[in-house]
Amino acid sequence: MTKTLCTALLFSAALFAQDTVLEMEPAQTRVEYTLGDVLHTVHGKFALKRASIQFDPATGKASGEMVVDAASGASGSAARDRRMHKEVLESARFPEIVFRPTHVEGRIAPEGASQVHVHGVFSIHGADHEIMMPAEVEAAGGEYKLFVHFEVPYVKWGMKNPSTFILRVNDKVEIGIHTVAKPRRQYSER
Repeated sequence: MTKTLCTALLFSAALFAQDTVLEMEPAQTRVEYTLGDVLHTVHGKFALKRASIQFDPATGKASGEMVVDAASGASGSAARDRRMHKEVLESARFPEIVFRPTHVEGRIAPEGASQVHVHGVFSIHGADHEIMMPAEVEAAGGEYKLFVHFEVPYVKWGMKNPSTFILRVNDKVEIGIHTVAKPRRQYSER
């Protein structure tokens, strides 16, 4: 066994024997949305402000938060984006979209692929909503690539449906998050 492999295995064992704090860098994170309508599908993105998640691998208990800049939402159409920010998200009043995890269901392997469910509270448009997000995790060398995909029933959650007489959009928006998470101690070593 090589020295690098031994070090990685020891690091992984130590990491998973205690609470794990993972941080996501905004530059390595994509928060994308998809909203279907009768004519075409709208794709857009949001910017991550900050994210730090702490969880206990033994119990699944989780805490922390992932904060998205609501005003950063962009679809490529200035008119559509102005309407989204003014009438739907009201991003001047509610500048952040926040997810606070409470529990991770399933085990995250120290190396290789894992599938888990992350339970928590999704705060948007001034209200909190319980949510469960399926997550795919790919671990390698102390780094975790995460992909999360879920729906936000924005109309049910009190936001305005931007449909018009001619243009009809779905009442749910699909969210996809791609990010890279690293244990906090790797950031402090820089």
